[in-house]
Amino acid sequence: MELRDTDRALVQAATAVAKLRCRSENHTVAAAARTADGRVFTGVNVYHFTGGPCAEVVAIGAAATQGATELETIVAVGDRGRGVIPPCGRCRQVLLDYFPSIRVIVGSADALRVVSIGDLLPDTYVWADHQLDATADAVPAPRPGD
Repeated sequence: MELRDTDRALVQAATAVAKLRCRSENHTVAAAARTADGRVFTGVNVYHFTGGPCAEVVAIGAAATQGATELETIVAVGDRGRGVIPPCGRCRQVLLDYFPSIRVIVGSADALRVVSIGDLLPDTYVWADHQLDATADAVPAPRPGD
């Protein structure tokens, strides 16, 4: 899918955050996510030897703190001018589980494109626990002593 002007602006937003905030080994990737109404939320990865959240997950959390429930497009950009970086496998799964119709910007600087998260994670596992929310009220939880 071809990039729209709003997609190019999202890449620019992530690039600006990478230049400004990714200045140490603890923060090496920035992400920017956009809602359908045009709000943009950014985040940086939090590196730690025990593992840490990727920039995409931090951007999702930032959006959630502001009440955004539906993200339309997301992009990650590396520090030191590395350009657009595709999401890792864990982020692909998180994006699919939370935003199954989200668009992801990927590709090299001269060949950026937009793909659906499903294209990046074909034949995927679906987080079954998400489906339990719809039936939780229909089946009462057992009470102590039952």
